[in-house]
Amino acid sequence: MLVDEPTASLDPKTSRQIMRLITELCRERRLAAIINIHDVALAQMFVPRVVGLRFGEIVYDGLPTGLTPEKLTDIYGEEDWEATIRKVEDEGEEEVEAAE
Repeated sequence: MLVDEPTASLDPKTSRQIMRLITELCRERRLAAIINIHDVALAQMFVPRVVGLRFGEIVYDGLPTGLTPEKLTDIYGEEDWEATIRKVEDEGEEEVEAAE
């Protein structure tokens, strides 16, 4: 299944509901999904693998937990990535477990 920006312009609660729906649908129907999403924290909560592109080149291919501030800078450029990673660690652990 190819999904392009399924949570764009949605509030946080609805975004999580949509991501849960996608992961449940894939699990039930034994489908693989490619999800184009720019919300790093949301991706870390729900997906088992992240492929990060910069200028059309793969700069990261691995587990969501491997998205360090340095890797996120490689993908998106300079930013305060510590806040994003902390948010996921605080809020998202149960979401990842639910998605598996």
